[in-house]
Amino acid sequence: MDKRAAIPVTLPRDNPTLSYWQDPPDEIADLRSTESLPEQADVVVIGSGMTGATVAWNLLHNDPTRSIVMLEARQACSGATGRNGGHTKAASYRFFMHNVQAHGTEMAAQIARLELANIRAVHAFAREYAIPCDSHPCETVDVVYDAAQWELDLSVLKAMQDAMPGDDASVYTVHTPDEVREKYYCGKGDDDGVCGGISYEAGSINAYRFVVGLLRKCLEKGLNLQTKTPALDIAKSDDGEWRVHTARGIVQAKTLVLATNGYTARLARKLQGIIVPLRGQITAQRPGRNMPQEGLPASYSFVYKDGYEYMIPRPKGSRFEGDIVIGGGGVAAPEEGIGEWGTTDDTVLDKAIGGYLYDSLPRYFGDSWGEDHPDGRIRREWTGIMGYSADGYPFVGEMPGEPGMWMSCSFQGHGMVSCWKCANALVAMMEGQDDEELRRWFPDAFRIGEDRLGLTFTGDNLFHKEEMANQENH
Repeated sequence: MDKRAAIPVTLPRDNPTLSYWQDPPDEIADLRSTESLPEQADVVVIGSGMTGATVAWNLLHNDPTRSIVMLEARQACSGATGRNGGHTKAASYRFFMHNVQAHGTEMAAQIARLELANIRAVHAFAREYAIPCDSHPCETVDVVYDAAQWELDLSVLKAMQDAMPGDDASVYTVHTPDEVREKYYCGKGDDDGVCGGISYEAGSINAYRFVVGLLRKCLEKGLNLQTKTPALDIAKSDDGEWRVHTARGIVQAKTLVLATNGYTARLARKLQGIIVPLRGQITAQRPGRNMPQEGLPASYSFVYKDGYEYMIPRPKGSRFEGDIVIGGGGVAAPEEGIGEWGTTDDTVLDKAIGGYLYDSLPRYFGDSWGEDHPDGRIRREWTGIMGYSADGYPFVGEMPGEPGMWMSCSFQGHGMVSCWKCANALVAMMEGQDDEELRRWFPDAFRIGEDRLGLTFTGDNLFHKEEMANQENH
C-alpha cells in the first residue's frame, strides 16, 4: 500500500468513462460564465461537485456581494459526485464501534447524527427548490451472507442503540432470513446463505442533476463558473493572497477553497500519501423479467465474507425507471483491488470487476431475477475517483500553516451522507462562526489538524468489516 499511496496524484484525466447520470450532459456542463478568466475574486473554489457547489451556495446566500470564481478541470460536476451510485445511505451502525474506539461514544453518536441529518437536508433542499433530481427518500436494507459478520452486526447494533436510546439515528429493524427473502426478493429457498437483514432510513438521488441544479442557483446569485479550466498550481503572492495558475491565466483571491476530494494532493502537496485516490466501478443494469413490476421496496447492500456490493433501483417517474445501479465488487480485482488505489484514471474499466458486477444480480435475486431484458442487461458502466484518508475521516477546515487555504475533502466514498453538512461547517469556520453551536453538531474528528497530517496511510480502515459501508456512496 505504501507504493500505491506514493503515486503522485494527477489532474483529472481527459475523456473519462461516460457516467450514466451525465448522459446527456446538462446545458451548463461546458459553461464559462465569462469569456476570459477573471484576474481577481474574493473566493476561488476549485471543484464543482457536491462540496464546491454547497460551499458556493452558502457563501453567496450569506453575502450576495461576494465575487466567487469556481474552477473545474473538466465539465461541471464531472468528478465523484457526477459518477457515484446514487445512494444517500449512511449505514452508521457498521462503523459505530470503530468511531467509539477512535474518539469515544459521544463523537460516534455525533457522527451518526450528522450523517442522518445530511441525508434529510439534501432531500429537503431538493424539495424546497424543486430541483429535478429524482430525490427519493426510501428504506434501505443490508442483506448479510456471512454468519460471523451477522453476529458482529447485531452486537454493534445493540451497542449503538444502547448508547443512543430513542435517537432517530439509531432506528434500525432486524429481519430474519425468511423475511429478507419474502419482502426483498432475495435468493430462493434455504440454499442462498442469507443470514438476515437490517433495514433503516436512507434514499436515492441523481446527484449530478442535484448539483447542476444547485450550480444554477449559484449562477443566479453571481457565481462565475469556469469549466475545462484545471488549476495547475497554487502559490501565495507577496501580498498574502492565493494565486491559482491555469492554462488560461492566473486568478487571485484572499480565500481559496479546495473541493477536490481524491485529487486534493495534486495541489496541496503535503497531503500526498495522506489523502489517497481510489477508483470505484459501477454499472446500470436493466432488470430481469421476473423482477416485481411495481419496483423493489428498498435500496440494498449485499454483505459477504470478503466484500460487498451496493444497489439502487431507479424510482418510478425517473428516466429508465426500474434500472438497477450496482457498484462495488472490488474483491474481484487482482490482489483484492490493490491496483485501484493511488490511481486517478477514470478513463478505463476493470474487466474482472465488470464481470463480477454483471453476474451479481442473478446471484442475489435468484428466481426473482428471471431472463435478461431483451435489450441486454448492461445499460452503462463507468468508473470514478474517490478520496481516502489514513484515519477514515474527512478533512475539513483551514490548512495548518496556510492561512486562507480551506478545504473539505476525502470522504471515503461516503460523500453523499457527509459532503453537505461538511460544506456547511466549512463556511461557518470561514466566516468566523467556529463556535460552541458548530461544535455541538460537527465532529472534531473531521477537522484538519497537524496530528492528522502526520498519519501514515495503510488502507486498513477500508478492510474493517464493520466499516464496509463506508464506500456505499461513490
